[in-house]
Amino acid sequence: MADITRDVLIVGAGAAGTTAANELRKAGLSVVVLEARDRVGGRLWTDVIDGAMLEIGGQWVSPDQDALIETIDELGLETFSRYREGDSVYVGPDGTLHRFTGEMFPVSAETEKVIAEITERLDAMVAEIDPDRPYAHPKAAEWDAVTWDAWLHAQTDDDEAVRNLAFATGSAMLTKPTHAFSLLQSLLMAASAGSYSNLVDADFILDKRVVGGLQQVPLLLAERLGDDVLLNQPVRSLEWGPSTGSSTDGVTATTDSLTVRARYAILAHAPVLYDRISFVPALPRRRHQMHQHLSMGFVIKVHAVYDRPFWREQGLSGTAFSPYELSHEAYDNTNHGDERGTLVGFVSDQNADDVFELSASERKERILESLSHYYGPEAKNPVVYYESDWGAEEWTRGAYAASFDMGGLHRYGKDLRTPVGPIHFACSDLAGAGYQHVDGAIRMGRLAAAQILDADRGDAADGVLADATADGA
Repeated sequence: MADITRDVLIVGAGAAGTTAANELRKAGLSVVVLEARDRVGGRLWTDVIDGAMLEIGGQWVSPDQDALIETIDELGLETFSRYREGDSVYVGPDGTLHRFTGEMFPVSAETEKVIAEITERLDAMVAEIDPDRPYAHPKAAEWDAVTWDAWLHAQTDDDEAVRNLAFATGSAMLTKPTHAFSLLQSLLMAASAGSYSNLVDADFILDKRVVGGLQQVPLLLAERLGDDVLLNQPVRSLEWGPSTGSSTDGVTATTDSLTVRARYAILAHAPVLYDRISFVPALPRRRHQMHQHLSMGFVIKVHAVYDRPFWREQGLSGTAFSPYELSHEAYDNTNHGDERGTLVGFVSDQNADDVFELSASERKERILESLSHYYGPEAKNPVVYYESDWGAEEWTRGAYAASFDMGGLHRYGKDLRTPVGPIHFACSDLAGAGYQHVDGAIRMGRLAAAQILDADRGDAADGVLADATADGA
């Protein structure tokens, strides 16, 4: 078994891990990144399926995502705007298709008024939330004890208003049923994007894409690390404790073919995978409890490629919504410079569970039928069809990210990023600003690296002080 020694071991070669590794390298520390998969990128993955380039994982860049935008610019990548010319479409409770422009769905005047009033109320609440410390809000315990669904129903008995308000953080973002997470978790989701209004504005949250795919961010960051990124290396055990002759706690990681010794470790992967590693000694009791209250949501990202973007011929932007449809939202996802047209749709939470009870052919038929309610019968006949099923991915186990169950955010939120001895944590699931997005992963990678550099400086200072004391003695 090969032996490697570095200053810092990073587990996970997604955006968080590759960012942290590069930050540490710049500061003069040696690193190694161990990745369980056979590729770099984590939940970012661009691949060619049946001749079509598809972004199987995350892909969008919004204007508030400063850390991601800085990284894209620094790497020399180009972006392009999502196609949005023409009318959006909305399917109402009776199945009728409505064309519209602007942000507000074409609902009755009364329902529109209710949605506007509750949105204003939510924006005011979100403005009080620090996305890095949602648990510190005076009403955090109260808001974490009521479900998102119950709170919305307490505001109004207008079912269409509730469904449209609920899906922004439920089906669309946290990808869990609205009764399964708290009002506080929903407010954090909105605060991470700056406001609830930002979160429901598709032109904001789904603004741009990267030419060639967003996976290029971790791929290019990993390129800079060269041979210090090792694939197909799932960490089986992680021993941690005092290093001989140093005040710094050290770590020893074991894979099937490697032993890695380092002074620090960063776990840069989804928290639902912490239990895949045997920690020696075991992590503290509170960590064990906290990790059991975090779980992944689930959404199927559906890619349908056509010989041309036919919906544009109808004057449609490709943007579609309906809380009554199997695919609750869909967009024009045509690649930069591609003559073909691509639609991307999403099937979330319980609906996603239900369609996986069907055969693959019946599931495809149901999903394309739903897309046809937005775009017409031509949507039923793509030349390429693909479903991103992250729930079946061994090293992900859901999508988009992890969130707390009821009461968990207030109870455990303050401990999410707190290091355990030499072990630090970084991924989008732990972020405040940029939560669940690549922007948050980059922020957390930077934070973990900064924590280690601070600790390293502290240890160096302690060493100098100890030497001076010894010389004086």
